[in-house]
Amino acid sequence: MAKLIDGKAYAEGLRARIAAAVASLKTDHGLTPGLAVVLVGEDPASKVYVANKAKQTVEVGMNSWEHKLPAETSEAHLLALVEKLNKDPAVHGILVQMPVPKHIDSAKVLNAIAPEKDVDGFHVVNVGRLSTGQDALVACTPTGCVMLAKHALGKLDGLNAVVIGRSNIVGKPVAQLLLAENCTVTVAHSKSRDLPGIVRQADLVIAAVGRPEMVKGDWIKPGACVIDVGINRIERDGKGKLVGDCDFASCEKVAGSITPVPGGVGPMTIACLLYNTVRAACAIKGVKTPEM
Repeated sequence: MAKLIDGKAYAEGLRARIAAAVASLKTDHGLTPGLAVVLVGEDPASKVYVANKAKQTVEVGMNSWEHKLPAETSEAHLLALVEKLNKDPAVHGILVQMPVPKHIDSAKVLNAIAPEKDVDGFHVVNVGRLSTGQDALVACTPTGCVMLAKHALGKLDGLNAVVIGRSNIVGKPVAQLLLAENCTVTVAHSKSRDLPGIVRQADLVIAAVGRPEMVKGDWIKPGACVIDVGINRIERDGKGKLVGDCDFASCEKVAGSITPVPGGVGPMTIACLLYNTVRAACAIKGVKTPEM
């Protein structure tokens, strides 16, 4: 049976290291990293997520600001708020919670955020820096995936890695991060021929396709590390249940290590957002980022 990769425990440790870094920045440089989160509308999942972000930001000793706007907020008003936050020296990280209402162009909003404050890592400048091997703020979920893979495997040099999914949020950036770790990377997707055969070649599988339990145990190379990014709510036996993109029961029997759902990649996302905010604050202030 595979070893479980405990993302919840790793995220707790990372947040403790972030709190220590924040404390040292306050003492040594008079710097308190600050994160501003903007929520437009009343999406229930987004409201819970934003509340958790604010809570964890405060817990590690950082400044936190929440801007909650009604769903009918105009695109111009939202862009004006982003520009105000760009100019605020106390704000080092800006996150506009997605999705935004349909009358607002999400790409325009994301690219209005100053790249140095783009702690979600979605601005085209940060994406370009990542893809060309330059220092960048990288999307939080891919960052968490690679942290967990390195925690499970140590160095990733030379491994065959297969990323299932090519989204801008996970698939593409995690592929770039794995290339930087000296993996041989294949990005597979719904149009790939013989997807099971491709996955069977992988020492490391990142499943980020958004289809519940799609990846089966007989797709997995014995002993491979499986990082399951999927969070899918399904009905089973008359009850709601969260499952990943991997069929955990069958994959667990073959893999060497695997992330559970829930409790795997999920807890890493907010922890990596805090990690990015500290890095952004240090870069803006021109001080060395403490170890985290």
